[in-house]
Amino acid sequence: MPSNLNNILIHPPYFGSIAQYVAIAKASGKVIFENCDNYQKQTHRNRTYIYGANGALVLNLSILHTKKGVKQLYRDVLLEHQFNTLQIHWKSLESAYRTSPYFEFYEDELAPIFEGKPKYIMDFNYKCLEFITDAIQLDLDYFKTKSYLEIPENTIDYRNLSNPKDKTIGANFSPYIQVFDSKHGFIPNLSILDLLFNQGPNSLNYLENQKI
Repeated sequence: MPSNLNNILIHPPYFGSIAQYVAIAKASGKVIFENCDNYQKQTHRNRTYIYGANGALVLNLSILHTKKGVKQLYRDVLLEHQFNTLQIHWKSLESAYRTSPYFEFYEDELAPIFEGKPKYIMDFNYKCLEFITDAIQLDLDYFKTKSYLEIPENTIDYRNLSNPKDKTIGANFSPYIQVFDSKHGFIPNLSILDLLFNQGPNSLNYLENQKI
């Protein structure tokens, strides 16, 4: 395990929040992804928030649930494809961002991620991560935990950034132009996709200049 104090520990998210990517972009040590914790619902593990015509809109991945009360490791959770959730999410992204400055620039590479039927949510989330790091040109040096880190040593624990209910996270982020901000104003800390479609090549610079 790396000992650099600038290492960070974070969850691999579903097109994570801007705050999560601020942490990743500003890490001067290793980025460590938590692969060995129990799955928790209603977090950025399976949901991301975009800016729709009516304000913030949650895109929630469907998963195959186990028996009530039975805990599951995040890495073992299976995606549910009965309701064509990924295709619905892609249509929602098209509707929300078709008129944004950079949607068409990334569309051809992003669309295939929402096709097919990936098996595990964590594997799918790493695929989303790879797309984002490539799109924003972030050279990411990371590895995955092999056991659960209850109290990580010499590492900043950013696993709390997976909680979308904490509205203090990212509340002071600098505003940028969003598609529907004339209707609802600036909404901070949405999905990294919101930043990408609106800021394009400037996304990484934006992330590096924010404070969590």
